[in-house]
Amino acid sequence: MKRSTKIISIILVFFLIIAIVIVGRTMIGNHFKKKFSKRPPPGIIITEVVKKEFSEKVETFGTAISKRSESFKIKKEDLFEDIKLKGFVKKGEIIIKLKSGDILAPFNGVLGYTGLTEDILVSNNIFIITLDDNSTIYSDIKIPENYSSSIKKGLPVEVKISSFKDKIFQGEVDFVSSRINADTRSLLSRIKLENDELKLISGSLLEVKVKFNLRNTLSVPDTSVMIEGDKSFVYKVDDKNIANKIEVKTGLRGDKKIEIISGLNEGDIVVAEGLKKVRPRGKIKPIKN
Repeated sequence: MKRSTKIISIILVFFLIIAIVIVGRTMIGNHFKKKFSKRPPPGIIITEVVKKEFSEKVETFGTAISKRSESFKIKKEDLFEDIKLKGFVKKGEIIIKLKSGDILAPFNGVLGYTGLTEDILVSNNIFIITLDDNSTIYSDIKIPENYSSSIKKGLPVEVKISSFKDKIFQGEVDFVSSRINADTRSLLSRIKLENDELKLISGSLLEVKVKFNLRNTLSVPDTSVMIEGDKSFVYKVDDKNIANKIEVKTGLRGDKKIEIISGLNEGDIVVAEGLKKVRPRGKIKPIKN
């Protein structure tokens, strides 16, 4: 009888210890929960879902061609004095005075010369002076055959050159060939750029992007989107400043923006930055971007 009483006492003590542990953990948990619940919600940058232009692009290269060019051969013996060319002349201005008669500019343009060379027909030295109308620049480009159905006259074009790394020149497709070149499997096209400031120079190598399939669709910053496996998510903020994690379908990326095909509406508010500070269904302190 005494042995059974001892066993019962041990069991009671064991369960009492378990009960004390459970109660203690509950009390500690409630204490910390109450303590941390008093913390203010984190300040998070938010932004509005807006529409933006997205497009697909074909990248290629081309060489700048002047709208109009003309060369003048001048015999050295026909000069009154050493040549001193103006940088720019207007139509009708005197380019150079010669013994045989002055040369007038047939159009507005930029003057230059190729240098001193030996004429293969005569023994006299000659100068070759060039006049280029760079107010409009053209360039012939080759579009890969698989993009041929998308390239049309009037499509917008973006151009960059190495001497202006941060500047983008705007233009358009001016002409599209009616057939594919069988040797290069490409479609010959011509682009046109207005060059009012004359920054583009004939002969320059152009980095060309032809934009097609243009559309205005919803967009969010690329820092708003979380990729989990093959799915994409954003935190949508409601009128009570609660961040709800929702799945979205994304499209193209461009200019630090991501196209949203479905999952959001124009005007929705989403978290723009600081995703690691946000918890699903957690409250935030919104900071407008």
